[in-house]
Amino acid sequence: MLEIKNVKKSFGAVDVLHDISLSVEQGEVVAIIGPSGSGKSTLLRCATLLETMDEGELVYLGEHAVSTGADGKSRYVGNAELKKIQGYFGLVFQNFNLFPHYSVLKNLMDAPVHVQKRNKEEVKKEAMELLEKMGLSDKADCYPCQLSGGQQQRVAIARALALHPQILFFDEPTSALDPELTGEILKVIRQLASEHMTMVIVTHEMAFARDVADRVIFMDGGYIIEQGDPKEVIEHPKEERTKQFLARFAQN
Repeated sequence: MLEIKNVKKSFGAVDVLHDISLSVEQGEVVAIIGPSGSGKSTLLRCATLLETMDEGELVYLGEHAVSTGADGKSRYVGNAELKKIQGYFGLVFQNFNLFPHYSVLKNLMDAPVHVQKRNKEEVKKEAMELLEKMGLSDKADCYPCQLSGGQQQRVAIARALALHPQILFFDEPTSALDPELTGEILKVIRQLASEHMTMVIVTHEMAFARDVADRVIFMDGGYIIEQGDPKEVIEHPKEERTKQFLARFAQN
């Protein structure tokens, strides 16, 4: 589904990603863990074309979004191809990013109707089904400010799903929520995992990563330090840096 090859990214003199490579298979759930500043969110932003990488390649479903030019630097395909590739994935942000002046239903319908040019009635029917799946069918006419953080994040997930993505990215989807609301979101993601939705999740919820992911990747300092079976990595880490990081969670 996704191949990230030898990605390097710097902000000024600061190297944020060092030669990162990973691939994601269809139906796989990959959790990325690590301390703040380890490069997790930057990697996600490069993968979702929100950030341009300096070197490396990015391939979705066999199609290159980014390849390596003759100078060794990343070279992006044209706008038309990029737009097509952007349709392959959805992204759920930590701070919801809903349009505050749109109703919940309009938030879901806007991009499928205006970007994907799909039939309005068909999109509306699907949007209502998604809201029902999220337990929000009574909130269609509400505005984001009238919802709790957990409800807003469920709307954000429904909005991403409304575009029929092949792969869904989550950037710390529970970090803006209190513990009670966190459970709501993790339940939705568990449900998507049970339906074999391909997902890449940057998270600080270790128990969730262990229980839901097919693979866990531990990043630190812009490197992938360790990856593998979630239970093995989280309960029996091999690398010293992974052990130090996870020890903090064991104490809580």
